[in-house]
Amino acid sequence: MTLQDRLRAKRFVITAEVTPPVSADRNELLAKALPLKGLADAVNITDGAGARPHLGAVTAAAMLVQAGIEPVLQLTCRDRNRIALQSDLLSAAASGVHNLLMLRGDDPSAGDQPDAKPVFDLDPRSLLQTARRLRDTGELPSGRKVTGRADFFLGGADNPIDPKPGWQPKGLQAKIDAGAQFVQTQFCMDAGVVRRYMARLAEHGIADKLSLIVGIAPLRSAKSARWIKEKLFGATIPDAIVERMEAASDSAAEGRRICLDLVAELAAIPHVAGVHIMAPGNESAVPEIIKAARDGVKRLAVV
Repeated sequence: MTLQDRLRAKRFVITAEVTPPVSADRNELLAKALPLKGLADAVNITDGAGARPHLGAVTAAAMLVQAGIEPVLQLTCRDRNRIALQSDLLSAAASGVHNLLMLRGDDPSAGDQPDAKPVFDLDPRSLLQTARRLRDTGELPSGRKVTGRADFFLGGADNPIDPKPGWQPKGLQAKIDAGAQFVQTQFCMDAGVVRRYMARLAEHGIADKLSLIVGIAPLRSAKSARWIKEKLFGATIPDAIVERMEAASDSAAEGRRICLDLVAELAAIPHVAGVHIMAPGNESAVPEIIKAARDGVKRLAVV
């Protein structure tokens, strides 16, 4: 079953993420990705993460397809104009890459070459619209016909919040209107926030229109927990988790336990479709976490 098949069948999915190496050696990418084969339902390939150069995302995703790993190809709007992005869509389809996650991308000022010029010819919603048109009509925005099939499963990003009275999910609705079928979220390590957020989405009829996969992390230390909480836009980490990490004699082991606890909590929340485990600098912990999490969620289905 593909990621799309599992989500349609209301299977609780677990996805992971790999940042392509700064390398021209394909084996370095595979060394990071192969431990996830047969464990993660799909593996995200980041696109110029941190506004820094890496092995190209489309090429890396194609390598995962060849290795029998289902990728989620991230495409950012930062580096390429619409012509280049449309070419990337065609390249992805020709390489057997079906899952696409459309992102804005970090500003170049955040990277190691801050004088680089950003493009932002398209935004994520217009890129979603382009991919949907290519899939559904076999046409580029110019009207030019495309041969072959682009069987895309389209995604966007989201930041779960604790909704205030009167809040409406206008941004998420706009992404659905543009073609989003699933979203993967920023780190949200607070099951209570997710529960209230999903309840509000359900009230607005959003929860049944797409699959929402919640971002979580196996934290390595209290320091990293505080950094994510304070510095990473859209991330949610409760003070109680930071305090739990500070009190732990083995903070990395405690971070893994927290992550597993969250998987079980999130799997029980109506309409949550799965978790997306991101572990920058701690990728070796992810296979172990997925193995352990499978025992806890294998009998649970999304409500």
